[in-house]
Amino acid sequence: MAISQQQIVHSSDKKALLSGSVLQTIQAFVALTKPKILVMLVFTSLCAAIVAQRGFPDLKVTFFMLIGLALSSGGSAAINMWYDRDIDSLMTRTYKRPIPTGIVQPKAALWFGIILGVLSGLVLILYVNPLTALLSSLGFIYYAVIYTMWLKRRTPQNIVIGGGAGAMPVLIGWASVTGSLSITPIIMFLIIFFWTPPHFWSLAVYKNEDYTKAGIPMMPVVRGARYTKIQSVLYSVILLTTSILLYFTKYVGISYLIAAVILGTIFLIHNIFVLWETDTDFVWAKRTFFFSLLYLPVLFIFMVMDVF
Repeated sequence: MAISQQQIVHSSDKKALLSGSVLQTIQAFVALTKPKILVMLVFTSLCAAIVAQRGFPDLKVTFFMLIGLALSSGGSAAINMWYDRDIDSLMTRTYKRPIPTGIVQPKAALWFGIILGVLSGLVLILYVNPLTALLSSLGFIYYAVIYTMWLKRRTPQNIVIGGGAGAMPVLIGWASVTGSLSITPIIMFLIIFFWTPPHFWSLAVYKNEDYTKAGIPMMPVVRGARYTKIQSVLYSVILLTTSILLYFTKYVGISYLIAAVILGTIFLIHNIFVLWETDTDFVWAKRTFFFSLLYLPVLFIFMVMDVF
């Protein structure tokens, strides 16, 4: 029996739809890992490893460290999206995420996150070292459980305490090279820890309506914009001081010190302008958020530059 032209067209359409559906599903599962944040975490970890080695570390160890960290970070992010699916559907910033849109089912996201976390532990303990595997597992639990399931919906200090999750990768990078920790990676950890509140609060100030609608006790929701802005200035001062302290470990040089002073001062000035801004204006809050995204990678680039 001859196949009609119409049947061929329909078959072609079905294949195209199937191909598009598979691609959409793959993209959705990638989105569950929060790839933009993941890239930053991997980057800071790599920088810490380079500083620890005072040069490029062993490629095999570094490769598996980065793979293990990416699996851990992506897995904890997926569990975060699984747990937060109810509030994500309420906020304009997150309602297009894979679970609220129905592209990924909640149970699939949960298992995806768990599997990535398990794979991370196996990769790191087999190909790097036990301390790196332990730190990665702690970071996974910190973000997926302590921050997401406990802190985020219960306290306005959620971002302050939860900042430790985003700071863990520098400890992981350092431990992958040295098999131990010291004051230097701890200061790196504290730089990211103290950077997190003013970074995230500048976003929360102009997204306050979203968090209020979702019932999340972010600092601006609970204490108000004015109190949050004062806290951001204080944390910016602490961040500037902490970033300067890294110079005295002798692992970084004068160009890092200059960069730390300039970047930290600019970040502090941004937060002061946010404080001066009325609570109904968000020009400087938005500028501060976007500068904070630039601050961290540039600072870590200067750490690495001083090694060579």
